[in-house]
Amino acid sequence: MADDREDDSMRVDTALVRELAELLATNELTEIEVEDGDRKIKVKRETGQVIAYAPAPMAHSAPATVPATSLNDAPADLATAAPVDAVKSPMVGTVYLAGEPGAKPFITVGQQVDEGATLMIIEAMKVMNPIIAPKAGTIQQLLVKDAQPVEFDQPLVVIG
Repeated sequence: MADDREDDSMRVDTALVRELAELLATNELTEIEVEDGDRKIKVKRETGQVIAYAPAPMAHSAPATVPATSLNDAPADLATAAPVDAVKSPMVGTVYLAGEPGAKPFITVGQQVDEGATLMIIEAMKVMNPIIAPKAGTIQQLLVKDAQPVEFDQPLVVIG
């Protein structure tokens, strides 16, 4: 009988939970729920945490709590001190400041950049995603380190 219960247990799609958490942040929502047949996934954002749980159909399913800053390696005061107009990460992944190991970085503090110039790359699910300059200007602050994990909406660089 115990084997049947294990076979019926819910399999949580962690990629879907992450995607829902990103939607929360992007759209400044506090809660989102997805229903597929008898399975429900609800993701809720509360005071610095993302809480995901599946209320049905298993009674033994427990909420999983993920701290909102779990992937952030940057010092807390640096991340919170970032200007509002900083270029922010459009996804969760790993940031790379150069096109390949040992290569010259795409940008340095004090460098002039044109709109559309590659600032860095974020690797997400084995895909390299270029982060481009939304405007021309001077690199005032670089808020991340090479090979650092970054979260969705995390400030990356300030262009003045």
